[in-house]
Amino acid sequence: MFSKILIANRGEIACRVAATARRMGVRTVAVYSDADANAKHVAACDESVHIGGSAPKDSYLQWERILQAAKDTGAQAVHPGYGFLSENDAFADACAKAGLVFIGPPSSAILAMGLKAESKQLMEKAGVPLVPGYHGADQDPALLQREADRIGYPVLIKASAGGGGKGMRAVDKAEDFAAALASCQREARNSFGSDAVLVEKYVQRPRHIEIQVFGDTLGNCVYLFERDCSVQRRHQKVLEEAPAPGMTEKLRAEMGAAAVAAAQAVNYVGAGTVEFIVEQPGGYEKPEDMKFFFMEMNTRLQVEHPVTEAITGLDLVEWQLRVASGEALPLKQEDLRIHGHAIEARICAETPDNQFLPATGRLDVYRKPAHTTFERGSVRVDDGVREGDAISPFYDSMVAKLIVHGDTRAEALARMDAALAETRIVGLSTNVQFLRHVVGSASFARAELDTALIPREASALFDQDRVGRPLAVAAAVAQTLLGERAGEGADPFSRTDGWRPYGLTVRRFDFVYRGEALQAALTYLHDGALHLAVGNDAPSLLVFSALPADSGSLMDVQFNGQRQTVQTWQRNELVHVFCDLGATVITEIDALAHAGEVAAEGGRLTAPMPGKVVSFGVKAGDVVKKGQALAVMEAMKMEHTIAAPADGTVAELLYAPGDQVAEGAELLKLQTA
Repeated sequence: MFSKILIANRGEIACRVAATARRMGVRTVAVYSDADANAKHVAACDESVHIGGSAPKDSYLQWERILQAAKDTGAQAVHPGYGFLSENDAFADACAKAGLVFIGPPSSAILAMGLKAESKQLMEKAGVPLVPGYHGADQDPALLQREADRIGYPVLIKASAGGGGKGMRAVDKAEDFAAALASCQREARNSFGSDAVLVEKYVQRPRHIEIQVFGDTLGNCVYLFERDCSVQRRHQKVLEEAPAPGMTEKLRAEMGAAAVAAAQAVNYVGAGTVEFIVEQPGGYEKPEDMKFFFMEMNTRLQVEHPVTEAITGLDLVEWQLRVASGEALPLKQEDLRIHGHAIEARICAETPDNQFLPATGRLDVYRKPAHTTFERGSVRVDDGVREGDAISPFYDSMVAKLIVHGDTRAEALARMDAALAETRIVGLSTNVQFLRHVVGSASFARAELDTALIPREASALFDQDRVGRPLAVAAAVAQTLLGERAGEGADPFSRTDGWRPYGLTVRRFDFVYRGEALQAALTYLHDGALHLAVGNDAPSLLVFSALPADSGSLMDVQFNGQRQTVQTWQRNELVHVFCDLGATVITEIDALAHAGEVAAEGGRLTAPMPGKVVSFGVKAGDVVKKGQALAVMEAMKMEHTIAAPADGTVAELLYAPGDQVAEGAELLKLQTA
């Protein structure tokens, strides 16, 4: 076994490899860029070496610097993780020439499986089922058109050197083929430097099922069962699970044997994944009718490998290290068993309701559900960040992987929803609530899986807010009152309960919730009760009490017939509300602060930060009410609502949507009374 390895990667996978290495007594060396100088993976390793600038091309893709770091630190082997250099055959060769063990397959296997067309020709010779298609070298457009006509529509054009959904087009009829081909080739040329494509039958109602394989240097090869990765957005995985729902033992054995044949055809060593597209001609109710076809082989450890670890009880990184050091596979095929069900959710910094645009920013709050590491029947979190870290624009948007295991799929589903509900992230937009919606959707719950699940369930997945306006307002008001009570002293004059010898105290709050400006009126009654009216709704009794918490405001809130345990964090005007129902954000308007701006600037409304004008909710001449949303700005992927500080009339809009503005720039003129 190695005494020291270098991890040629960053973030979550670098931390993951380091954890197993530490458990095995193997020392680790981290490499890091300028942006990652204080990253979690650097602290997770025993040593670290700086290798360049923040952009991957200046650091994590500079393999000469990585090899030099390995030599300088005395590392014996290099673990590439996934992404970056993990499937670079030249890097694998360079490691060997430098006297280092590449913890992965031989470069010949990486090269053979690296090009889609060539790999499919190889698989055809090995007897692995292929989707009907054309994978030849002749790229004459007229020939490609004839091949598409022969295969039958719909067809899928795919970049031969592609990945991540780039250079891919579905074509429904012959007359659309030429234009789609030209578009696909342009994108492939720009993304991969090659415009070579292949043409395949477009499988209807497809599932994406992959087989985990493992080979050693002694010629042994096994499969560690399957993972279903059908739930995707933009051809990228969102949720993965193992075993695949509806999988029959016959089909599992056939797919496993095909995957092993694929691996042995290239003398594969280490961890790899053979990906299949699975057709469901009999529908979801007839899994015995499913047909599978080879799609591609990933010659590395996959992002979703933890679900395989959960159902087998194995550590795949440990297997990688043992195999790379020359040991035989720890188990034979007949020794492998499936235990229960596991699901993985990828938590990403992105905005699902805005076409999954990636988000950047600081993890002001990052609280994970109670978790363990490798135990079955539990919750596991793999990440490469800590609270206070920044999600930068240089790397992947994934924040963490949340993995759950249960004795049954139903148990795993319930555990996943509960773990997502306990996740708290403030500071940037994430897909946590979207993941809860997917897990709870009818199609996913019934295991009606295919790659079209997200668009099929779109009405239940996007633009959802399960918390609701009344509870969001009640939580924000309760947070304010809780903060005021904390400052009360022993004397009666510091009390904030609204008591007066006659009459009632009524207090106004101004909010913007999901683009809607609204007022809330809080009435202090003589018996100490609080009545809260939200907008034009009838007043309801508001009762809340503080609960023990490490940070944030954790309260038991009763309002409008609901009782929820809520936790809130306030950042500037934004109040982030979390509860079992979900999470939401409400903007609390500080009328005094805005009134001061108006008084000082004569009705000017200015940009609170540099950014982009997203939209105006008003036009010149409109009469507006205090607290009404006037404009929305965006900075660092976060939106900020500009509200009217007082009643008035819009005199002039000074910018247009899409304009970039500096901090303090006057956005519009408001004439106030």
